[in-house]
Amino acid sequence: MNIGSKLGKQVRYIRKQQNRTLEEIASACGFSKSLLSKIENGVTTPPIATLMKIAEALGVTVSDLLEDNKESGTIYTQAGTYKDDGRLIKTEKGYSFYAFAATRQDKQMQPYYFVAKKNEVYNHTFSHSGEEFVYVLEGVMKYKVGDKEYTLGPGDSIYFTSIEEHTLTPISDEVKYIAVFASS
Repeated sequence: MNIGSKLGKQVRYIRKQQNRTLEEIASACGFSKSLLSKIENGVTTPPIATLMKIAEALGVTVSDLLEDNKESGTIYTQAGTYKDDGRLIKTEKGYSFYAFAATRQDKQMQPYYFVAKKNEVYNHTFSHSGEEFVYVLEGVMKYKVGDKEYTLGPGDSIYFTSIEEHTLTPISDEVKYIAVFASS
């Protein structure tokens, strides 16, 4: 089963468990019933900001949408695990991500590994609740927060309130970075 299909089934399962309709959740998220249906059916894999809106509407975390097995305590991720293409989730917006410690319940933050490729990332704006920290591992990208644009390369970081509209544009062929999203 592909990751988008698994994600969609989990979204549908949680929604139905709560006895809620497609219309209700889509409306709470501010997008169409058709988009939510496509997500639930594994036709499209949404970007993180959309997953955050769905999770918020359902009263769960993004991790709850990605994993149904929950653990407490320390979660260890062996080096290279997240770099395996089979573990990266490719979104409809043209970037891929891996959610670290997705099985950990009751997290205060969610760290991600992202891979964004030049000419594959669709120009779109992110905005979601909480705060965000981005640290570039490899490559160069432009990262715009509000009206200010930054050029970030290896070792550069940015921290901001994620309700501010933000966008990224890869400058090098590929950019790999870590982002940590925290609830406010």
